[in-house]
Amino acid sequence: MDQSPVSPELDNIEVELFVQALQRRHGYDFSQYAPASLKRRVRQLSDQLECKTISGLIERVMHEPQLLPRLLEGLTVPASDMFRDPVMFRALREQVLPVLASYPQINIWQAGCAHGQEVYSLAILLEEAGLYERTQIFATDLSERALQQAQEGIYPAREAQQWSRNYQASGGTRSLADYYSARYNLLKLDQRLRRNVTFARHNLVSDGVFCEAHLILCRNVLIYFSNLLQDHVLSQFRDSLVRGGFLCLGLRESLDYASSSADFSPFAGPLRIYRLASRSERKLA
Repeated sequence: MDQSPVSPELDNIEVELFVQALQRRHGYDFSQYAPASLKRRVRQLSDQLECKTISGLIERVMHEPQLLPRLLEGLTVPASDMFRDPVMFRALREQVLPVLASYPQINIWQAGCAHGQEVYSLAILLEEAGLYERTQIFATDLSERALQQAQEGIYPAREAQQWSRNYQASGGTRSLADYYSARYNLLKLDQRLRRNVTFARHNLVSDGVFCEAHLILCRNVLIYFSNLLQDHVLSQFRDSLVRGGFLCLGLRESLDYASSSADFSPFAGPLRIYRLASRSERKLA
């Protein structure tokens, strides 16, 4: 017999129970993720893992701990490109890095680094600006599987042409091919780009301030969070930045409704690059 369609109310209950099971069994809290996006991802996971219902997926969450990496991968959907949104990377190259050059040591936090493409893009920018030797990049993500691929720096060669176009549009001064080797339909980024990168697992929902940073990039992550969770994460970024430090968000994200918005000033507003005001500037605001 065919199963009756699941009612929206029952669907919502199952998703809520899934979130509770994941938190109580494994300690990962997705309760503040945007409901529509979370529900869509849970359904997709249920289908991919051949569970007839979300309740069936809950049973596997409880009894198959080895499934956790797959669950986190599906819920967080790590995705990126080299020099994604080239105009933003050009602004980093031409406007932000010259300011950071005044610091003897530069700390950059790439939060939600996914598979690492933007981390390596940053490393190339810094290399070409002559700043990489005094920079430490902290690249964090919730997913261990995503971090493992990021550390390997191996990607499908079919991406190379688009990435090269992005690199040139970002103001690249060389050929992107100078930074990777290609073989067997794969390209491997030069491991020298990793020499000042620390990859680490970090949960923006539950973990605290990660480092004292001069620049934080968290692009296209907040769009999946509820307003309350966005506010929490943005306050965490504010507390992580040095005075005058920079915050870079995705082009569909902003500080407009965050409680910490008064602590920042637009630096390249349409590109979602902000600068943390000094304490005296905040008092005057």
